[in-house]
Amino acid sequence: MPFSRLAAATTPTAHIGLGLAAVGRPGYINLGRDDDLPEDRTVEALEQRTHDLLDAAYAQGVRYFDAARSYGRSEEFLADWLKAHPEADDVVVGSKWGYTYTADWSTDAEQHEVKDHSLATYRRQRAETDALLGERLDLYQIHSVTPDSPALTDKALHAELAEAAAQGVSVGFSTSGPAQADAIRAALAVTVDGEPLFRTVQSTYNLLEPSAAPALAEAHDAGLTVIVKEGMANGRLAETHAPDALKAVAAQTSLGCDAVALACVLRQPWAGVVLSGAATVLQLASNLHAPVVDLDEDQLARLAALAEEPRAYWEKRGALPWH
Repeated sequence: MPFSRLAAATTPTAHIGLGLAAVGRPGYINLGRDDDLPEDRTVEALEQRTHDLLDAAYAQGVRYFDAARSYGRSEEFLADWLKAHPEADDVVVGSKWGYTYTADWSTDAEQHEVKDHSLATYRRQRAETDALLGERLDLYQIHSVTPDSPALTDKALHAELAEAAAQGVSVGFSTSGPAQADAIRAALAVTVDGEPLFRTVQSTYNLLEPSAAPALAEAHDAGLTVIVKEGMANGRLAETHAPDALKAVAAQTSLGCDAVALACVLRQPWAGVVLSGAATVLQLASNLHAPVVDLDEDQLARLAALAEEPRAYWEKRGALPWH
């Protein structure tokens, strides 16, 4: 695990991180968002919401925080919180480049983000990230690599990423889409001067979309830290929208559907960090019960039966509205 400070943490929540996708911008695709956030989503309101979440997460032992250039002002909100909390020098900070936020703080923009994995975009966004996070940046990931991404074959980009790694920033990648496993395996083959380039992989894995598991196990065995995103399937596994089988198991555990869903991710031996995408402090508190969820074989089998065909899952995700 390249994050020695995270690996040395002693609390169960060392394996749970906080992702800022849901609170760094006014619009996102998570279900239930209108209930989670105020109608008036000013910059000031969402910065305060972000800081409240960071306060609560840190107080409860969470030590990995995840942002991205495309998450609106997430890096800015996180940077301001870090400056206000010098005692939080044990926090591990990750961000991502490759998407540009284009919604101009609107929930009904025609386009919310633009993907570009070119060297020019890396240079521009790395400078933007450095201006905000500076030496606090521990991990910089390529955002949403797919098997056809030019980031997998661009040798000039690889050279600059390797230079960043030599200067102390871990280099990783995230994946999305029905071919996540192919993207992961292709990225594992990328080397610079005979050495593997990537030290982390961040992928979608949840009860509805577990197809990347074998490739993530291979990445773990190759020495990469595996970070799991979208463990709640963008709200499809939250209490209001959860399948009946998940609700039934949650009732048996006397915990929330979210805690059970995240517990199923945490139990994977290759899962290094599992992200909470909480938008409220109450959601975060419920998510943090995941490490104490105890499931028997029958319950696990009932939950495993919820898995969807990957292409169908990603089509449903692609149809979720920004709001």
